[in-house]
Amino acid sequence: MSDGTALAGPDGALRCPWALSTEDYVAYHDEEWGRPVHGDDALYERLCLEAFQSGLSWITILRRREGFRSAFADFKIASVATFTEADQERLLADVGIIRNRAKIEATIANARELSAWTSGELDELIWSHAPDPATRPAPRTLADVPAVTPESTALSKALKKRGIRFVGPTTAYALMQACGLVNDHLEACAARSAP
Repeated sequence: MSDGTALAGPDGALRCPWALSTEDYVAYHDEEWGRPVHGDDALYERLCLEAFQSGLSWITILRRREGFRSAFADFKIASVATFTEADQERLLADVGIIRNRAKIEATIANARELSAWTSGELDELIWSHAPDPATRPAPRTLADVPAVTPESTALSKALKKRGIRFVGPTTAYALMQACGLVNDHLEACAARSAP
């Protein structure tokens, strides 16, 4: 059992211990998680997937990501904003995604809201909440990684104020981690300093 410190993977490289819990996580951890994500559609996708993950394990979402992309028009805000009641019913019957009515409705409502924003506005709003990396020491163990921060609470409030649903402070922090606003790879993890 891990004590929450970085562990050596099959290739000998040290990684955050969660990355080694299943084979599906290794590439996601090494190549995506914590790397900067920009662009409104790309950030909308991550926001939606983090909302769908609420109450579930991330592996459940990761393994269905292609199903989500297919079901939600590759998370193109302009496309999802045009979804109808018939689309909602189609999504509720789609076994390739998580069929949660509240989360599906929020995904569509958020696209409608975001379609009225100017290009780059979502990117700018999210990234304006990135903390100064100099103020965040590298976590040594998983116990050093928070679930909520003042910045994620502020981001959650800012998004909710603008009409975005299903984005509490914990979901906002998971988004910040996944999209590289914070670097929560453990201090000894090889991916921490990866380009």
